[in-house]
Amino acid sequence: MIARRRFIAMGLGSLAGAIVPSAFSAPGKTLLRAADVHVDGYPTVEAVRWIGRYLRERTDGRLDTLVYHSGQLGRESVTVDLARFNALAMTRVYLATMNDSVPATRILSLPFLIDSTPHLRRALDGRLGASLLAGFERRDLVGLAFYDSGSRSLYNTKRPIHEPADLRGLKLRVPVSEIFVRLIHALGANATPLPFGEIFSALQTHLIDGAENNIKSFQSSRHFEVAHYWSESRHAYTPDVLLMSRAALQALTPFDRELLREAAAASVPYMRALWDQAEKTARDAVLASSVKANEVDREAMRRATEAVAHEYLRDPVLAKLYEDIRATA
Repeated sequence: MIARRRFIAMGLGSLAGAIVPSAFSAPGKTLLRAADVHVDGYPTVEAVRWIGRYLRERTDGRLDTLVYHSGQLGRESVTVDLARFNALAMTRVYLATMNDSVPATRILSLPFLIDSTPHLRRALDGRLGASLLAGFERRDLVGLAFYDSGSRSLYNTKRPIHEPADLRGLKLRVPVSEIFVRLIHALGANATPLPFGEIFSALQTHLIDGAENNIKSFQSSRHFEVAHYWSESRHAYTPDVLLMSRAALQALTPFDRELLREAAAASVPYMRALWDQAEKTARDAVLASSVKANEVDREAMRRATEAVAHEYLRDPVLAKLYEDIRATA
């Protein structure tokens, strides 16, 4: 097992060396390289850049960040491994991609658990959020912050979705997450797990009929140019998470470690303000296009997916987290 881990680490290190220029390092300066699959200007990309400005201002330029956006360093699963093996300092990923490796995070992927964005923020800003972030240590990662990823709804190339029966026969992309596969199956559609960067071509080639995501990603990825039906299900509010290599954090001085954690926490309200505006702008742009939007029967969808939630809540850890989250509703 140890030999395999070393082999993987060497391979990832070689990959990082090939795609991350070493010229960004300078004597006496530390540049924290970060990855994101989202496009330049996306709120999460800008939040990590903001962390860099925060660090620069407080260290006279000694600490900074460099963000590789638009999936330049690969899909999220790749960047997580790069961070785990200290070939990358930070990566921003969708939390559902960590559901299998950090089981407690599954709670935030359960359908119809979160009522609204304010509800999610209340839940994450307390002890529950802190405990979930601490859980990444077991994967040689450090959870720095949760970022909004909005409410997730359904979109497709075929027809409007009003109730579960309308989903029958559709092939929908889901994140590489067991919960989302079961969720889509419970709604009557066929789930196709795919990395985010492969959705557009899959829609064009009819490998899939649609997907589910937040409206900002629907717009910034240009999926709305192919899939013209947006159905407002708001079935999940699963957030993003900013992760750091534990080894990279430990390599910093105690003062710099504390400063970085402070910067990450301070970036959250900044990101949320960007997110709220970006979400509104994206919605306006999508609705001004040829997209046809509709509300769905959320109660019918909640009933259809109830068994999925109940199955996971047999785990006493998730059951307790569920109670804590509902208490903040």
